[in-house]
Amino acid sequence: MKHYPFILFYLFCNVFIYAFHGSFWMYLFCLLMFSAVVVWGAFDIQLEYFVKSFTHKRTKIKEIAFTFDDGPTEYTPKFLDLLKENNVKATFFCIGKQIEKYPETFQRIINEGHTIGNHTFSHSNNTGFLSTQKMVEEIEKCDEIMMKVGNIKTDLYRPPFGVTNPNIAKAIRKTHKKSIGWNVRSLDTITENEKKIYRKVTKRLKKGSIILLHDTSEKTYNVLVDLLLFLKDKKYSTFMVD
Repeated sequence: MKHYPFILFYLFCNVFIYAFHGSFWMYLFCLLMFSAVVVWGAFDIQLEYFVKSFTHKRTKIKEIAFTFDDGPTEYTPKFLDLLKENNVKATFFCIGKQIEKYPETFQRIINEGHTIGNHTFSHSNNTGFLSTQKMVEEIEKCDEIMMKVGNIKTDLYRPPFGVTNPNIAKAIRKTHKKSIGWNVRSLDTITENEKKIYRKVTKRLKKGSIILLHDTSEKTYNVLVDLLLFLKDKKYSTFMVD
């Protein structure tokens, strides 16, 4: 089902080229459109264009999952306090170099029963351009630090920025990871207004949703406070990604 847009696009291009007798400009148009579709597939993890990812839970129960990327950070303890107060478990996709910086906080995440996921060692801005071997190194180095600091191993992996491509797909297979995506993206790292973030999440929420947040700011912490109240009012429970 997720590949239907690409199949339909392929068929459309073939019909289009045939109708216009295969002219150069029609070929060029289709090439440009195909390139745009590939880029779309690389940046939208829900399409599963390159990598099969777990993006939501099929359930009839009113339950959702909180996932937090890019930690641990100086703000993570506040998030943990809040989650503990509300008896909520979450999944934290941690960056290796951040674990090295905040080892005690990483250990606390584990001790309080949350699920841990690999989010690479450095979360490089060039992730989409790295070779398969470099991606493998990023994932394995994060694994090594997790084992050293927290004595824990995880098969969960979330691609930085949600970017996937053939190299990343190969790296995920080679490291035996399970790709975890989302179907509710808060955009909390680029949106300054807390109310807008809150509305974006609650508007798209449905049974089995996986919410992408970041334990990296006071802003997101405040949004989480309101989200927990919303879930309580709407009688939603939570589940951990595994």
